Amino acid sequence: MAELAREYRYVVDRDGRVFHDGTEIVDPLVLRFFLRAMTRTAEGRFLVLCQGERNWFEAHDTPFVAQRLRLTLDGGMLQDAELCFPGDYCEALDPGDLETERDLLYCRVRRGAFRARFGRLAMQQLAPFLTATFEGSALLMRGIAHPIRAL
Repeated sequence: MAELAREYRYVVDRDGRVFHDGTEIVDPLVLRFFLRAMTRTAEGRFLVLCQGERNWFEAHDTPFVAQRLRLTLDGGMLQDAELCFPGDYCEALDPGDLETERDLLYCRVRRGAFRARFGRLAMQQLAPFLTATFEGSALLMRGIAHPIRAL
């Protein structure tokens, strides 16, 4: 008889913190592993497989929440931004991927495979570089106004 794979359930709160049975997971190596190994099932659920175990993640909208940014400035102008997630997992921001929905700002991560939401601190860091244009909002980066798609 085949042994059933063990399954674990995690909850990702709106700030990107990960909880298992009500206890926050704070180990950076574990958090980084989860974000790097995350997949999405055909049903739209978030799953990480590890040594035959299934780790299921429930999130309001996405398990990827940028908690802060690493900004590169030149003369007060934004040149580059790196998204920082729990566990200090970081990715470069592609300003062409920005979109808003219900007053929340999102982008794509993991080579476009996942949608990531900007958390409160990350939004505060980015706010000085957001501007209004005739077409809507835009991010000023590298001297270019990158439009933000509204969904």
